Amino acid sequence: MFVARMNHWGVVSRRQLVLRIASLSLVSLMLLGNAAVIAQEATVAAKAAVQLGVELESRQHWREAVHHYKDFVKQYPDDVELQRGLRRAQAQYQVERRYSDATFVQQLKPLSREAALQLFDDVLFNTQTYYVEPISPSSLVAHGTESLWYALENQKFIDENLFGASKQKLQGLQRKIYERYWNRNITYSGQQRQIIAEVCDLCYAEVGLEPGPVVMEYVFGMRNCLDDYCSVLTPGKRQDLYGNIKGEFVGIGIVMEAESGLGMKLLQVLPESPASEQGLQRGDYIVRVDDHDVRAMNTDEAANLLSGISGSLVTLELSREGRAQYKATCMRRAVQVKSIPVAKIIDSTNGIAYLQMTGFQQDTVAEMDAALRQLQQQGMKSLIWDLRGNPGGLLTAAVEVLDRFIADGIIVETRGRVADQNVVYNAHRPGTLDVPLVLLIDDMSASASEIVAGAVRDHKRGTIVGRTSYGKWSVQSIYDLRLGTAVRMTTAKFYSPKGTTWGKIGLQPDIVVQDGPKQPPIGDVDPEHDADVREALRQLRAKEYTQR
Repeated sequence: MFVARMNHWGVVSRRQLVLRIASLSLVSLMLLGNAAVIAQEATVAAKAAVQLGVELESRQHWREAVHHYKDFVKQYPDDVELQRGLRRAQAQYQVERRYSDATFVQQLKPLSREAALQLFDDVLFNTQTYYVEPISPSSLVAHGTESLWYALENQKFIDENLFGASKQKLQGLQRKIYERYWNRNITYSGQQRQIIAEVCDLCYAEVGLEPGPVVMEYVFGMRNCLDDYCSVLTPGKRQDLYGNIKGEFVGIGIVMEAESGLGMKLLQVLPESPASEQGLQRGDYIVRVDDHDVRAMNTDEAANLLSGISGSLVTLELSREGRAQYKATCMRRAVQVKSIPVAKIIDSTNGIAYLQMTGFQQDTVAEMDAALRQLQQQGMKSLIWDLRGNPGGLLTAAVEVLDRFIADGIIVETRGRVADQNVVYNAHRPGTLDVPLVLLIDDMSASASEIVAGAVRDHKRGTIVGRTSYGKWSVQSIYDLRLGTAVRMTTAKFYSPKGTTWGKIGLQPDIVVQDGPKQPPIGDVDPEHDADVREALRQLRAKEYTQR
């Protein structure tokens, strides 16, 4: 029997649970050798994981609950309770994020019923027209109803819209929504509007809930029946997305994530940014932004405090391991996010160059051409191309960059439900670079990065080193809507030159390096301590040696 000591909440901690499950598997395999016993113990371990997930939900720690359930669904993919927990946590986390978005609260939530329904119509039309797979209006509306049902339990939603409403009243409303509208079948055009209007009337009659927040749960909740890469973008999120594509935004130049009780952990500090200039380092925690303690905030709430116009100041209080808390005042400004923060020779004897690419943006091709010219002038004979942690970006940028390394044949093919999504992209011989190549990937190399890896693999253009890629083999298109909103919609899947797709699986490298860094730093490379780079150097030095 799997037994673990409980913490003061009455459940095992996440770290304890992971360690005990790992120990359980090892001990069971080594000592018991009994498949039935192992299966029984795994069931107990999965139940313990569910118990901890429910505890996180009860405290409305939605982000932590999502991460927790995702991790254990990977270990126990057939466990129905873990899957249900993940679904609940994801729906609640999306509600929380919406109500932490200032542009949603100020511009979309107050909409009239008709204005909100017009936005609903826009999202419904784009989804049914362009999504990569056919989807029924019944399913889209049902997921909106589910999102509203969950929102009636979400404290942020309640605080914004239902202050003073009793728990009994809210539960009674949930019960009526479930009885009357759960999985209602849409049988004729316009029925979806009628159902939402009826729900609006019910919510106002029962608890005084205005129609704007009700309809918004249908607008944003629809995406819950699509894949994980689809979203409805608030005006703020749309602006952020276009900023990422252009490689420019106004801010202080950090990537952060909330850790409850500790603050905002700095995952990356961008080179030549206000944060970098003030000495902020990766791994630091922001604990205060101006006069606001952020240790209990989610990432979006803290991001709202950090946003502001160019030239304005923000004062941060930070903690760092081994150092007392310190303050830094940063001036917000336009920050240029380079696709290629590092391009240099790291082995001058053998002419081995290293190039780090963190995204595929509008300027990526121009940056790549400039970097390759510089490296050739410095004596490049072979190249390590680092796509670890690269989440992707523009498909066309990936194709054009690959065209510098592949002489002819297919680079990638996209296939969708709409004719203009069915495209074959081919290489062109002029200007092709023929230096030996090693490509670095990891579990966060996604989308456009995987297009590169697939083409390099199928054309035998180089050696791929690292860990299995993310597994996002799909194309997203952006459709602008009214009120400064947009939808990001999966409109096609892409296939490697040999017609293979690794969606939800990921592409395996030729050489697996298990002890590579989990989050390679942006703007730096340390060949001595980076196992992936060491292996790449070993491969290229061996090639160089055999050519002499």
